[in-house]
Amino acid sequence: MNQYTMVSKLGEGAFSTVYRVKRRSDGKEYAMKKMRISSLSEKEAGNCLNEVRILASIEDPFILSYKDSFFDELTNCFCIVT
Repeated sequence: MNQYTMVSKLGEGAFSTVYRVKRRSDGKEYAMKKMRISSLSEKEAGNCLNEVRILASIEDPFILSYKDSFFDELTNCFCIVT
């Protein structure tokens, strides 16, 4: 899972699961949303990319901030770290 270690599961929906993760480089904790790409339609996969673009463009102290995103080849999941 790249540079993150899973700490605990926070929640689960129809297409994704959210975990509390710890970044190995500095020990900071974040939320990571893992979306199963194989279960998504082409439109839903496009919506994932739009979600990343929107999160990355927002800088507001009252809205979750985008930290990272990557594709996890082991689990075939797209991950968004906030």
